[in-house]
Amino acid sequence: MINRVVLVGRLTKDPELRHTSNNIPVVSFTVAVNRTYAKNETDQQADYIQCVAWRRQAETINQYLSKGSLVGVEGKIQTRTYDDPNGQRKYITEVLADSVQFLEPKSAQASRSSYDQASAPSNSPYDYQTKTTQDSNHYSESGDDPVIDIPDDDLPF
Repeated sequence: MINRVVLVGRLTKDPELRHTSNNIPVVSFTVAVNRTYAKNETDQQADYIQCVAWRRQAETINQYLSKGSLVGVEGKIQTRTYDDPNGQRKYITEVLADSVQFLEPKSAQASRSSYDQASAPSNSPYDYQTKTTQDSNHYSESGDDPVIDIPDDDLPF
């Protein structure tokens, strides 16, 4: 049986580093991945995929990546469940990252950051927020996916 995932996209917010009770670092982050189709030329859609990484890789991701960073993630899909404080069973599907590649140089991240701050509209796709892996909802109430507009200069090809 095969369970492999390969993603290329941008972080929707800064990674969230936590430690287990045994002091093992774990980081959660969400990657926005553009869909290959669109209803029209101006209507690009994206999927928002929760990812998790452990130990040294978690610390490295937390140290060097931030909201908007272009990354390549390779891993496997895992599912888990938990009971919330109201006793309802919650199901989580996420990518357990085996490898995370930084796909842009540090200088590109700095210039993108200054571009975002100077010219990004208030409804920038990088403002997409989730609370935690356990209680996040990646879709708007209308059922439409948020739109991501990435300048051509940010594409790796």
